[in-house]
Formats: sequence, structure tokens, C-alpha cells
Amino acid sequence: MNAIPLVLYVAALVAYMLHFARRQPDVGRAATTFLVAGALAHTFVVGMQTMEVRHVPVTNASSAISTFVLLLVLAYLFTEMSTEERAMGAFILPLVVALQLIPALHPLPEERAEVLQGPLFGIHVSSLLFAYASFALACVIGIIYVLQFKELKAKHFGFFYSRLPALDVLDTMNQRATFVGWVCLTIGLVVGFIWAGQAPGDDPRVQAMSLQDPKIFVAVLCWLVYSFEVFAARRIGWGGRRAAYLSAVGFAIVLLNFLPISYFLTKSHNF
Repeated sequence: MNAIPLVLYVAALVAYMLHFARRQPDVGRAATTFLVAGALAHTFVVGMQTMEVRHVPVTNASSAISTFVLLLVLAYLFTEMSTEERAMGAFILPLVVALQLIPALHPLPEERAEVLQGPLFGIHVSSLLFAYASFALACVIGIIYVLQFKELKAKHFGFFYSRLPALDVLDTMNQRATFVGWVCLTIGLVVGFIWAGQAPGDDPRVQAMSLQDPKIFVAVLCWLVYSFEVFAARRIGWGGRRAAYLSAVGFAIVLLNFLPISYFLTKSHNF
């Protein structure tokens, strides 16, 4: 079922690329239409899976990635519609398509273990996925900021300058996305610790939940990186390029935790 949203996301990617290159309004509207259609189809898929297993499909890496992609698309669509700026779509959609390939080509069955039931687990995972979606958006905005900054510094007002938002707009968007993600990450980690304390202790995955597990260690490391970014932006004026680079580093850690560690290294989160 994940193949249908993937096809629509690929169509949106092509349209966003064409719009970025040619700046034709009709192509831009088509890109948004394809992306909205993909988000609706994806919401239907996630909704059907939720009804089938009676919880949000996040108990394995493939389904968690699928839900993350949906949240990222919704976050981007909100940004696009609130700013009326489609340029970022050409940078967001490659990540969307690349990640959606995983659940489309390698789906895994949802687990219904008792340890995963209850509202705390749902809040924990949903908060983290929304945080990761916000960080992905902040990373892409940061990359766009650097591209725009380099053209301005070189006084070469060329391809990117005429197509990307102003630097102050990008910086504000980056800091807002980072702050929202940091709040959600904090909530997710706190709720996760509470849930782990209440979960049945006879489950080996619960027993493995400590800072020695790579999944948990890297999640805490990610929180420290983004906490510093939020603090630095608000207290010592680290905006602009510094914030952009920190967003890129932070999201690289997120991807490390989300893909190779989730699939191969963790003993506590191999649901």
C-alpha cells in the first residue's frame, strides 16, 4: 500500500524540480496538487494500518519511517501554505522519496506485543517522529540558507538567488522548526523514560533500555545538540550559518539513529 503514496511523491518531486528551474505557476500548482494527493493517500494507508493493529503503525523501523515521512510532508505543506513559497519543495521531496522507498520496498508486519500498548508509548513515539520531521525541515532550510548566503557573498545573483527566500526569512524558519522539534524531542524522551519505568520488566527489550543501548544514547546525544542550538540562538546570537550547520549536524545524527541503528544495532527498540 505504501507504493501508491510513493508514486505520487515521485510525481510531486518531478513537478517541484521543474517549477524550481522554470518558475512556472501552473507547474508549481501541479506540484502542490501531487503532494497533497500523496499526503491524502499516505494518511489513508496509515489510517488503515492503525485500524488493523489498533495503534499508530510505529512498532518496526519500516512503519516508523512511513509515519515519519507523512509527518514531514504535512509539516512541509503547512510551511508552504503559510509562506506561499514552493522553492523548498525541490529540496524536501528528494528526502521524502528516498525514505518512502524503504517501507514501499521492504514492508514489515506490525507487532502487537502487550508492552507496546497504552497511551504513553503512542505519545513517546509520536512526539519523537514529529520532532524528527521538524528537524528534517530545519536541515533543509539550513542547506537552502547556505546556498543563498554563498551567492550573496560572491555577489553572484544567479540561479539560487532569484528562486530562494531571503536570508532573514530562512533563518527565522530554521529557528522555529528547530525549537518545535526540540520541544517535541524533550516530551518524547521524558515520556519514554516514564513508559520504560512502567513497562513489564520481563520483556528483554525493556531490560535493555539504558544509555548503553545505541538507540537511547544517540537520542540523548541528539537532544544535547539541539539543546545547544536552541540555547545558542537565543542567548549568544548563533543564528544564520552557524544555526544552519548545527541543523545539518543534528539531522545527520537523527538519520543515524533512525536508519542503521534502528535496523542493526539496538537491542531495546527492535520492535
